[in-house]
Amino acid sequence: MSLTAPAPTLTDTLVAARAASSALATATTAVKDAALRAIAAGVRAATDEIVAANHGDLVAGEADGLSSGLLDRLRLDAARIEALASAVEHVVGLTDPVGQHVRGSRLPNGLQLSQVRVPFGVVGAIYEARPNVTVDIASLALKSGNAVVLRGGSAARRTNAVLVARIQDAVASVGLPSALVQTIDEFGRTGATELMRARGLVDVLIPRGSASLIQTVVTESQVPVIETGAGVVHVFLDASAPLERSVDIVLNSKVQRPSVCNALETLLVHERAAERLLPVLADRLRAAGVTLRGDDATRVIVPGVLRATDEDWGTESMDLDLSIRVVPDVDAAMAHIARWSTHHTESIVTDDVDTAERFLAEVDSAVVMTNASTRFTDGGEFGFGAEVGISTQKLHARGPMGLPELTSTKWIVRGQGQIRG
Repeated sequence: MSLTAPAPTLTDTLVAARAASSALATATTAVKDAALRAIAAGVRAATDEIVAANHGDLVAGEADGLSSGLLDRLRLDAARIEALASAVEHVVGLTDPVGQHVRGSRLPNGLQLSQVRVPFGVVGAIYEARPNVTVDIASLALKSGNAVVLRGGSAARRTNAVLVARIQDAVASVGLPSALVQTIDEFGRTGATELMRARGLVDVLIPRGSASLIQTVVTESQVPVIETGAGVVHVFLDASAPLERSVDIVLNSKVQRPSVCNALETLLVHERAAERLLPVLADRLRAAGVTLRGDDATRVIVPGVLRATDEDWGTESMDLDLSIRVVPDVDAAMAHIARWSTHHTESIVTDDVDTAERFLAEVDSAVVMTNASTRFTDGGEFGFGAEVGISTQKLHARGPMGLPELTSTKWIVRGQGQIRG
C-alpha cells in the first residue's frame, strides 16, 4: 500500500524559499541574466495560455462586481504580455547591484572598511488583481539576489498560477532552484496572515494594492514592511500655466490610464488662471468621459460640475473621476496637498521658475514634478525596467523601487591582526 506524501504547508514553502535564496546569493550575474532571458521567452511562449487563464479571472471578476479600474489592472492581453517580457529583458541590461561598493575607508589602525550591497534574502509580496506584479517583482527579485514569495489574491488566481509555473520552469532551466519564485495563493487569506507573521523566514514584505490592503499589512505585519502607497495625486496649474501645456498634462495624467496609482485625482487651479483654463479643460475632460467634481468657485466657472466633498479630496478613484479646487496661490495649493495627499506624486504646471523651484523644494511627496504628466512616476519610465512598487514612506526606499531598493548592505572589515585597546 503506497502512502501519499502530505501537501506542503506554507511553512514548508517559506523554508524552501529561504534555502533557495542562499543558492541565489552567490550566483553570478551571468546566471541570473540567463534566468531572466528564459523568463521572458517562457512568458512569450505561454501567451495563449496566459490570456486564457486571464479570461477566466476577468469573467469571475465581473461576476464578483470588481470595479472597472480593478478589471483594467487585472487584464492581460497579448500586447501587455509582450510589454512584460520586454521589461524583463530590460532588467537583464541593468547593473547587478549585489556586491556594489557603497562607501569605505581605511582606519588609522590599518583596518580596511567596505560597505557593499547584499540581497535581503526572501521578499514577500501581497497584492491584488495585478498579475503584471508577479512578473515584475519576480524579475527584479532574481536580479537582486532574492527569493520571492507571492500572494497575488483570488482575483488573479488563474493568471498568477500560470505565470508562476512558467517562471519556475525558466529558473530551473538554468540550474537555479525553482523555489526562488513561489505563490501562496492556494492558502487564501490565512496564507497572507501567516506571511505577515513569518518573521525570521521572510526578510521584508511589500504590499501593493488598495489603501485598505496596504494599511492592513502595515498595521498587522510582524515582518518589516516597505510601504507602497495609494495615489491621491495632484496637478497644480499656476497663474502662468499655458493653456495647451495644461490641457496636455492634465488629460494625460487623468485619462491615459485612470486605474493606476500615478493617475491624477485632484486638479488645483490658481484663481488668476481659473477662468482662462477651466472651461477648456472641462470640455476636453468631459469629452474623454471624465466626471467632474469641484468646489464652489469651480462650479461657478463650469456649470454642471458636481459638488466636491472632503471625501472626494481624499479618495483614489482609480476611475474617470476628477476633483477640482480653485486656490488663491501656490501656498494654498501646497497646503491642500499637505492635507490630502498620500505623498505619491504631485506636479506643477507653470512658466514661473521661482514658483516651480518652491514647489519642488517644499512639497513633501515621493515624486515632485514641474511641467510633466504624473504618469511618468513609474519604474519602467524611470529606466528601472520594471518596478517593485512606488514607496511613499521615508525609510530605505522612496518613489519607484528598482534593483538597489531590493538590497540591504553589510560592512566588510579586512585586518592584519588588529586588536582594540
